[in-house]
Amino acid sequence: MRDGYRVFDTHTHLGTARHSGRTADVDEMLGHMDRYGVDRSLLIPFPVVDDYRAQHDLIAAAVRAHPERFTGAICLNPFVPLDEFRDEVRRCVEELGLRALKLQPQYQPLNPVSRRSDFFFEAAAEHKLPIVAHTGTGIPFALPSLFIAAARRFPEVTIILGHAGGSVYYLEAIVAAQVCPNIVIELSSLMPHHCAEVVAQVEASRLMAGSDLPESLDAELGKIFTLDLTAEARRAILWDTPCRVFGL
Repeated sequence: MRDGYRVFDTHTHLGTARHSGRTADVDEMLGHMDRYGVDRSLLIPFPVVDDYRAQHDLIAAAVRAHPERFTGAICLNPFVPLDEFRDEVRRCVEELGLRALKLQPQYQPLNPVSRRSDFFFEAAAEHKLPIVAHTGTGIPFALPSLFIAAARRFPEVTIILGHAGGSVYYLEAIVAAQVCPNIVIELSSLMPHHCAEVVAQVEASRLMAGSDLPESLDAELGKIFTLDLTAEARRAILWDTPCRVFGL
């Protein structure tokens, strides 16, 4: 808890990243959470890993060991054979209890406008998983506006625009949320004045906070606490919205 508010960090990573060499373990994660008053974190595999099944097992083990602190997410290469993709999503939900599906177009260039991407959104719909979609870096497929097409094809799926498109494309994220009620915005990586514009245009019930990386946690939470918000809106962004979206 921080300043009287429960806090859900909706964008963190656990495991080992092949592309960057970055690693994060459970003790490190809990240490940062305790230091900055985070009650719960969404654990997501890095987008490029040596063994996605092992990373999912690692996250599931963390959730089992600390069910009150962690929620787990799925992330795997969408270009593996289709049956393999579907089987792993099913395993992660039914056997491991993971609660979200991540897409990182910067490293997984799946076009959300194309019907070729339907299998990804169909898997989320089948298992009632919200999708956390990285937006911003990695254009064109990471443009927030491209997820409007998918959101309209799959209105039953909640699509979270991770990083809100970044400081360059955050206005696209605002428009996407305004035209698609099943789009939610996660605010990490935005400058504070960009966050202020988002919260002025999109209701707090469709906004959430995230850190992405431990070094950013204090700054990312600090933005939410310095914005001119009602207590109800701040509570929604920090806790109520993600709890509803991730089914807690």
